Amino acid sequence: MLMLLVRQATVADLSDILTIYNQGIEDRIATLETDIKDEAYMSEWFNKHKGRYSILIAEQNDLVVGWASINTYSPRSAYDGVGDLSIYIHRDHRGKGVGKQLLQKLEQIGKQNNFYKFVLFTFPFNTLGQSLYHKAGYREVGVFQNQGVLEGKFVDVMAMEKIL
Repeated sequence: MLMLLVRQATVADLSDILTIYNQGIEDRIATLETDIKDEAYMSEWFNKHKGRYSILIAEQNDLVVGWASINTYSPRSAYDGVGDLSIYIHRDHRGKGVGKQLLQKLEQIGKQNNFYKFVLFTFPFNTLGQSLYHKAGYREVGVFQNQGVLEGKFVDVMAMEKIL
């Protein structure tokens, strides 16, 4: 198994998180975001992840190779136990087991913080990401057709879930 240190992110990790997130935006495989983010955006995002809403990073030889977060699914109290996931891996480290270790730790933290379900949204063509989630017990809920536009073309988005 790949030797990684998976830990809670700190403000000092924001530059690495930003780099990896912007790679995800540029590569058009993980998000409908199209605008490259800056430090101010990431700082505001980081500050919204308090308490139960964790951000993790994965380090290999003191290099941040990926990050994951539990995000608010809905502001309605009925959904307090549902977390929305984000996992981003540095483009040089995709498909090497980083996502698996981040996801396992995120689920552990989720259970400890009274989340009973995780949901995520992915592109149907992101087979690498789907493989990770399927192996971890996530199921496809459905596909939103023409959910967004990337490069001037409609893109479908697949919803997945797992009861923790």
